[in-house]
Amino acid sequence: MKTKPKAISILSGGLDSTVATSYYKDKYKIHALTFNYGQRSSDMEIKSAGSICKNLGLKHTVIELPWLAALGGSALTSQKEVPKLEINQLDNKDICDVTAREVWVPGRNVVFTGVATSFAEAMGAEKIIMGWDLEEASTFPDNSKEFLNAFNIVLEIGSLDDIQIEAPVIDMFKKDIVKLGEEIDAPLNLTYSCYMGGEIHCGKCESCMRRIRAFREAKIEDNTSYLD
Repeated sequence: MKTKPKAISILSGGLDSTVATSYYKDKYKIHALTFNYGQRSSDMEIKSAGSICKNLGLKHTVIELPWLAALGGSALTSQKEVPKLEINQLDNKDICDVTAREVWVPGRNVVFTGVATSFAEAMGAEKIIMGWDLEEASTFPDNSKEFLNAFNIVLEIGSLDDIQIEAPVIDMFKKDIVKLGEEIDAPLNLTYSCYMGGEIHCGKCESCMRRIRAFREAKIEDNTSYLD
């Protein structure tokens, strides 16, 4: 039996990274990484990612980055109020540009991708799997195809190994990610999206609203429990 090539996945436990990881689960032997950087939702993200890895049969490592929370005043890692949006505001770029800055964690995806590169080199992995998507790329530049392509150039120049980042949902909106997840039997029921970190999704933060809209527009049953 031919041995699968190795891959590293950045798995937050959310929809995007779960579908991206599930997309490659049969092609690669995947080692998933989940980061605790002091975010409000760290406990639930780690719990969700652990359940997803158990479901998919993946090795799972949690990496502690306590210093990242101390670098900036993100609402995700401080006592600042987390912005809340209505569904009809999700496509208003002016509003979402403001909320993106309020939850921005300095250099987060640069750090995550750098750490994943270290694991890939050490373990002989040829791919790094990311859940970056088109919907969030409009306000989060470190989710964009330009960021993906640029980081792949960095890896081509800066690594002794042949490692490439793959982001299978990079051209998708959330509704399409949910559809793909349903199609490939990704464990969507185990995913967690809420910024607030409660056991039940708040149903009001921007991440919850995007989740709600995604299932609604995909016409797929959303079994998530929401406070509101």
